[in-house]
Amino acid sequence: MVSAFSLLLILFNLVFIDYCRGVDRNQLSFNESISKGESLVSLNQRFELGFFSPASTTNKSYLGIWYKSYPDIVAWVANRESPLLDSNGTLTIFRDGNLVLLNSSNSIIWSSNVSLPFQLQGSSVLHLLDSGNLVLTQNRGSVTEESYTWQSFDYPGDTLLPGMKIGWDWTTGKARKLTSWVDTTDPSPGIFVYGMDLLGLPQVVLREGSKKKYRTGVWNGIRLSGGYRSRPTNPLFNYKYTNSTKELSFFYEFTANQTISRLVLNQSGMLQRYAIRGETSDWSLIYETPSDTCDQYAKCGPNGLCKATEDLICECFHGFIPKSESEWNVLDRTSGCIRRKPLDCLKGDGFLWINNVKLPDLLAQKFWFNSSTSLKECEQICFENCSCMAYANSDITGKGSGCLIWYGDLIDIRTISNTAGSEQGMYIRLAASELKNRRKRLVLIISAVSAASVMLFVGLLVWCRLRTLKRRRERNKEDIDLPLYDLSALASATNHFSDTCIIGTGGFGPVYKGKLSSGQEIAVKRLSKDSGQGTKEFKNEIILISKLQHRNLVKILGWCLEGNEKLLVYEYMPNQSLDKLIFDWKRTTLKWEHRFKIAIGIAKGLVYLHHDSRLRIIHRDLKASNVLLDSELQPKIADFGIARMFGGDQNEAKTKIVIGTYGYMSPEYIIDGKFSAKSDVYSYGVLLMEIVSGLKNTKYQITEKYHSLLGHAWLLWNEGRALEIMDRCLEDSYVQFEVERCIQISLLCVQRSPKDRPTMSSVISMLENEDVAIPEPKKPGFFIEQFQEETSTELTSGNQLTATTMDAR
Repeated sequence: MVSAFSLLLILFNLVFIDYCRGVDRNQLSFNESISKGESLVSLNQRFELGFFSPASTTNKSYLGIWYKSYPDIVAWVANRESPLLDSNGTLTIFRDGNLVLLNSSNSIIWSSNVSLPFQLQGSSVLHLLDSGNLVLTQNRGSVTEESYTWQSFDYPGDTLLPGMKIGWDWTTGKARKLTSWVDTTDPSPGIFVYGMDLLGLPQVVLREGSKKKYRTGVWNGIRLSGGYRSRPTNPLFNYKYTNSTKELSFFYEFTANQTISRLVLNQSGMLQRYAIRGETSDWSLIYETPSDTCDQYAKCGPNGLCKATEDLICECFHGFIPKSESEWNVLDRTSGCIRRKPLDCLKGDGFLWINNVKLPDLLAQKFWFNSSTSLKECEQICFENCSCMAYANSDITGKGSGCLIWYGDLIDIRTISNTAGSEQGMYIRLAASELKNRRKRLVLIISAVSAASVMLFVGLLVWCRLRTLKRRRERNKEDIDLPLYDLSALASATNHFSDTCIIGTGGFGPVYKGKLSSGQEIAVKRLSKDSGQGTKEFKNEIILISKLQHRNLVKILGWCLEGNEKLLVYEYMPNQSLDKLIFDWKRTTLKWEHRFKIAIGIAKGLVYLHHDSRLRIIHRDLKASNVLLDSELQPKIADFGIARMFGGDQNEAKTKIVIGTYGYMSPEYIIDGKFSAKSDVYSYGVLLMEIVSGLKNTKYQITEKYHSLLGHAWLLWNEGRALEIMDRCLEDSYVQFEVERCIQISLLCVQRSPKDRPTMSSVISMLENEDVAIPEPKKPGFFIEQFQEETSTELTSGNQLTATTMDAR
């Protein structure tokens, strides 16, 4: 009689991935081979080489390397472009000393393709190392890098392992780069490539086809100039950069021997860093890139500066103004900035220092570089050339050296954190009159500050006396009825806020997984010192959530306010946030039944906020990253930092400072600053369409004319092809009438006029009762053709527009 365990094992191999079982050998010699059911295993059982078939794929198999303890995580594939069309593949060392993969007809479909002297051809030995590197050498004994005749690390796939390099090998001419899979079932090269650019100074660039999506910036002697995570004292990572006659490369090593890590370029074009550290057995997402809006290439256009921590992320440098005010008013900053006053070389221009920024991109024929020129000489060279727009040190180690000069517009500049302890910046050329005006303003400011400092000194002693009492009163306000945690207890629970405990990072700061001394698992939100959320928003979130009790709202356990530290303690959500499950490769595990229940749960949470709670709450920042999922995939709405409470008969409010997330905010909120329960309805409509499609509204692009997910869904609805917007991962699990109703309800929620949108109570009724009639939707807000047809007066607003991406976890 077959045991339950055997049946489970057979079912796993049939439905998911058919991996071979290791035979505890890590070498393969001439005339030896392995086929399906056999494998090589590295010496310390870390990696395994063998044949596998991706999930839901039965007619194709591949030769690959995966983690021995995590066989569903493939780190390298040999025959990405030439799959075996049956299961009868053989890996062997050929008579010419090459590693070859044969199909059932004994035809070579993949080879290591190296040329060896005749006398060495019969002595090749294949080794699978504990680093995950597959190498060919000329001996069975000790393996050194000098003995390699071929190695898999020279041919990365979608995964970068420690020691694997990105860059160029000048000896062989090989370009080492990451290339995404087409999808989770097809390891063929996808459209996203992460590799080294050679124009001018080297930098690593992520491309979608030929289009730049993200770049790291050039190496400045300490770090990649845009690599604000690259800290030389990082306890986990040790970054290496080599520029020699043999190679140009960038790679990383782990300083902790007990840490396992991988960098993956997924099918959505995201670089994701995963790690397992110490005694843990689960992979944790450490960070992902692009991580915020400013990582998007040229987000703020020519001569624009992107600030991820600001409410208005794009701004022009001093002396520059928006090229198109009308476009900037509707959050389209791609046209960038132009000079307010033209330069005049004859009368003399000057330079303004811009600190802590990623240096502009190096465009063809638009820059000049000399590694031996000093900064003073660089300034003189730039000053004497009227076409020079900016200059900077190319090396910021010590006193600095090297000269970088830019001509024309400055592209893709963002602020960065000065985590490495060395300032990186550049000097921008300005008209002399602009510099004089700036100096006058500085003099006025300094005078005002000097006068005010006398008055402040008088009040300083009083303020110091009252500060302790004030903080004590704030901590013990009657309206905050929650436990107050000690900072030391939370630090201990999160391993002193270790990077390995980070489970998410939002606009307000990182979120850590922790474990209290009692054994209870918690999530700790630590507000960044330079985040947009201050004490007011912090307390607002505590007060609101502590008074709300519903199964679809996140539960807050306590808080901490000590010194500059502001922390919130939540119940831990094992499945993290909804965006993790619908926007990347994990979405294949989220079937339609789960998505439909999640959509209903979110709607019920909003009904409670809008109608059923003793406080009427407008969330104002509903999005996928602010919906957390527990172990049973029960959705819980989170992040109430910018939520607003309404009075008993209040239905609408207006603000001069608009905050939220672009792509989820309703038209009346962005244009006039008006918000109501219907604003949350609009956000829910966007979220519902994302749940159905598995695509982000803000990142979706179908054509140049219709660039939003909602716009495309509206066109398909009118053409009777609404089901085409559905995530293809749902083809085996969806219920057609439920999907169609969700699409129709989504379009109802995102209609331009608030009065046309349904209430959340109506939304639940339409979702749960198929007999309820659903009206035909009107054109959604922010539909591209609508902007082209209507006058621009409808987009005029005197409000200050703020679009933030505050990702709560």
